[in-house]
Amino acid sequence: MIDILNILLTDSFWAASLRIATPLIFGVLGALICERSGTLNLGIEGIFVVGAMCGWMATWLGAGLWGGILVAFLCGAFFGLIHALLTVPLGLSQHVSGLGITLFATSVSYFTYRTALPDVSSPPRIEPFQPLDIPILSDLPFIGLVLFQQTALTWLALIMVLLVWYVLNRTNLGLAIKAVGDNPNSVDAQGLSVYAIRMWAIVIGSALMALGGAFLTMSAFDAFFFGMVNGRGWVCIALVIFASWRPGKALIGALLFGAFDALQVRLQTEMGALVPGQVFLMAPYVLSIAALVIAARSADYPRALLTPWYKGQR
Repeated sequence: MIDILNILLTDSFWAASLRIATPLIFGVLGALICERSGTLNLGIEGIFVVGAMCGWMATWLGAGLWGGILVAFLCGAFFGLIHALLTVPLGLSQHVSGLGITLFATSVSYFTYRTALPDVSSPPRIEPFQPLDIPILSDLPFIGLVLFQQTALTWLALIMVLLVWYVLNRTNLGLAIKAVGDNPNSVDAQGLSVYAIRMWAIVIGSALMALGGAFLTMSAFDAFFFGMVNGRGWVCIALVIFASWRPGKALIGALLFGAFDALQVRLQTEMGALVPGQVFLMAPYVLSIAALVIAARSADYPRALLTPWYKGQR
């Protein structure tokens, strides 16, 4: 009989949960910023892919790890700018534009990979980010392995949670972002540009999404391969609703999904001969859907989400 409680109390389990959650943290923060400003960004799945490919390829070509992170950030911002131009001043369907960005970004990534490496059967490897070994702190019981032996990108994700929370809740910029997502007319009446605020929110949010993809190739793995994003972008869209558009709850939601995923890996190892592997693979998604249904009933969504705004229109 599997002792699930014993698994849940091990430091290695929670260390793995945090690693699995890291790309989701970047993605859910990016989606949260976009939606707080009133724009749904369904381009997240493709932006994950382009961030993973561009960050890895830049590193492989000699830009270094942090150079690769910068390239991924800028690529995500570029595709975010396309989505912003289509949905904010032009007022086109956010659903259609987002899905188009996903298809476009994914296709461009795969085309670039195949063009740059036409005769390669397996992708070249890079030296990924290594876990930080912080003296004394890394040796602490339980928390040492969970927190202080993660890579720099995991720490960056946790810092971004604090930064996004601070900006949204303690600055005038955050107030403006939330206002354009709830009542853009009030923002326009104050003499601020609704278009500029929304577009910058989409660009920065998309850039953060790309860092989630870059984590996969530059920290979790050491190469880019097709299908590696595996629906993580769509999970982030659901986690934003679970989090009620709040950074703190977004972190909790990402950690819960990471824990579900880490648990299914361990259960599959212990019970793989008794239960089909597909049952374990779908378990994190089923549990996430259940949590989403419970949380969504009390979610306080931005009032102007999905609603185009035109200057001078009341």
